[in-house]
Amino acid sequence: MATAAELRSRRETLTTQRSSGVARVSYDGKTVDYRSLAEIDRAIEALDREIASAEGRRMVRHVRVTTTKGL
Repeated sequence: MATAAELRSRRETLTTQRSSGVARVSYDGKTVDYRSLAEIDRAIEALDREIASAEGRRMVRHVRVTTTKGL
């Protein structure tokens, strides 16, 4: 398994490529071709989960719903 620093480096590369609109990413002598920006977003989310796991913390997501119609 990669270290947190290596995962952060890959995430930074993906983020940079996403903002430039290029769907080809190279790191550590490997090249990955993505089909869409959504696929890059999913890869970034996966790296975020791996980074959190490597650092010993969990990804916590909360959904809070409020209403004003008495529901």
